[in-house]
Amino acid sequence: MLPSKSPADLVELGRIVSAYGVRGWVKVQPHASNGQVLLAAKTWWLKAPVPKEGLGASSLAVATLVVASRPQGSTVVAQLESVPDRDKAEAMKGHTVWVPRADFPPADDDEYYWVDLIGCRLFGEHDGNSMLIGQVLDVIDNGAHAVLRVARAELDSDGELVFLQTEKGKSQEVLVPFVAAHVHTVDLAARRLDSNWPVEL
Repeated sequence: MLPSKSPADLVELGRIVSAYGVRGWVKVQPHASNGQVLLAAKTWWLKAPVPKEGLGASSLAVATLVVASRPQGSTVVAQLESVPDRDKAEAMKGHTVWVPRADFPPADDDEYYWVDLIGCRLFGEHDGNSMLIGQVLDVIDNGAHAVLRVARAELDSDGELVFLQTEKGKSQEVLVPFVAAHVHTVDLAARRLDSNWPVEL
């Protein structure tokens, strides 16, 4: 493995679930519905499932070169330079696989990486006007399409986000389908999503 400092823009893309074959390949379950970024990356950063004593989680990312990779059903299988045999591959079970955002291949037109949507502000409609709904916390795959998990928020007098809470002090959230019928404009540069989703829901 390559002893170098972890990039600041690492994104977790999957988890090693088992060894594959007898020659030291590993099987990875991607977090997204496909593993295109994993297949395109020439270097993976691996984090152990249990942080070593005295080290923070960010210190645990270790780079390894990807010798070969290919899709295998819903998983990705790969030969890693740092994993020479099946015993070592078995020992890698539970490691998470990370790739720097800078290494992602360009997205196709009208396609977006989920990691780029997190943190965007979502606007909806109220009486024909565009109003803030909140900020995207996460993107969920429900099998049919992506769903935005949004923390409800308002803007204060300084234009800063103020997150809304329930009476019990929990964050107010709303789920919005990330489909063109609802989210019609995506401006990643402005970190803004515009939709026809009702603000009051």
